[in-house]
Amino acid sequence: MENNLPKIVIVGGGAGGLELATRLGNKLGKNKASVILIDRNTSHLWKPLLHEIAVGTMDEGVDAVSYRGHANAHNFKFRVGTLCDIDRENKEVVLEAIVDEDGTEVLPPTRISYDYLVMSIGSVSNDFNTEGVRDNCIYLDSPDQAYKFRRRLLNRCLRIERVEGAESRVKVAIVGGGATGVELSAELHQAVNEIHNYGFTSVRNDHLDITLLEAGERLLPVLPERISSKVQGELVKLGVDVKLNTMVTSASDKGLSTKDGTLIEADLMVWAAGIKVPEFMANIGGLETNRINQLAVNEFLQTKSDPSIFAIGDCAEFINEDGSRVPPRAQSAHQMASTCYQNILALVNGKEMKPYLYKDYGSLVSLARFSTVGTLMGNLHRGSLFIEGHLARMAYISLYRMHQLAIHGWIKTALVVMVGRINRWVRPRLKLH
Repeated sequence: MENNLPKIVIVGGGAGGLELATRLGNKLGKNKASVILIDRNTSHLWKPLLHEIAVGTMDEGVDAVSYRGHANAHNFKFRVGTLCDIDRENKEVVLEAIVDEDGTEVLPPTRISYDYLVMSIGSVSNDFNTEGVRDNCIYLDSPDQAYKFRRRLLNRCLRIERVEGAESRVKVAIVGGGATGVELSAELHQAVNEIHNYGFTSVRNDHLDITLLEAGERLLPVLPERISSKVQGELVKLGVDVKLNTMVTSASDKGLSTKDGTLIEADLMVWAAGIKVPEFMANIGGLETNRINQLAVNEFLQTKSDPSIFAIGDCAEFINEDGSRVPPRAQSAHQMASTCYQNILALVNGKEMKPYLYKDYGSLVSLARFSTVGTLMGNLHRGSLFIEGHLARMAYISLYRMHQLAIHGWIKTALVVMVGRINRWVRPRLKLH
């Protein structure tokens, strides 16, 4: 009977993709459709929190969601794999061969057929082909990259603690004054504050040198200038060296070189400037893509080249009525997933689809335990509302809770929150492995 059911394939288990697979599985997965989620990883972590995993203030073992376990609980199937092509003529996605760490092939290239395909690949950092960046900088696009940063940070702290005469500075350079760069800068200070309590007695905050470089005139350019100024002031108080109007031209094992010829020495370098969709997505399957490889979509989130293929989240280029583009944010992916869900249901049931309408509910930036600032929008008659402090922190946390509600429901989310509070007492504040 399953062969006669509509087959819905979702590629990418990020915020939008997992929410969509969960809702479709709950609604159609038992006997109305076959829902398949494909991702190269075996577990899901909310991408906006990768900076916390990178410094150890968040334990991914507690917050990660197993795709296989989640699929079993919500009536969809999970396939691990990496997309390499779309065969639109035969309506199949093509997955790369899977090899183990020794290079031995575990699974050959695989083809999975679809009736409806949803691309939810997400985005990665855009290094603009800057010389030396790929070899010397760390991106924060995936859990593995976050783990790599954490290992190097801990190794640097261990050397300061144990090697007599070693350089007693932890020099970190972060390129990009957007949310990732700003939040990582603050989170690093919190981590070093905590690490002093776990045997690293020689490591203190005054051993931490953080340089945050932004090519533009201010931090957080997508937010109001008032918020940018507030955030910059808070970072400067923490001791972060904020360098605006500073373009990085190359990276080496010594540090970052800027356009004016200055060398910013660093032990750890993070590239968090700009985004793009992975290169393999450029014109994949003959679909229309833009200069950063986003798939062009219509008002129903269908790709303009093929109505049986949808795109949501960062990999979709959606043009609003005013000509602006929907920004690559978690709230955008969440909203797109909801509209895509309704439209796929409409197609399956022979009903009319509804156009997607982006609603900006504001933006929030967390500076670890030191501060949280941002704007709330929506049904406010006079534009946006500036918030900070505890209220802003509660609103920031609520964004993650909304994502958890979308994939777990009320009861399990309440249990997850309760377990999190218990873990504050029974687990270390930092993950040091």
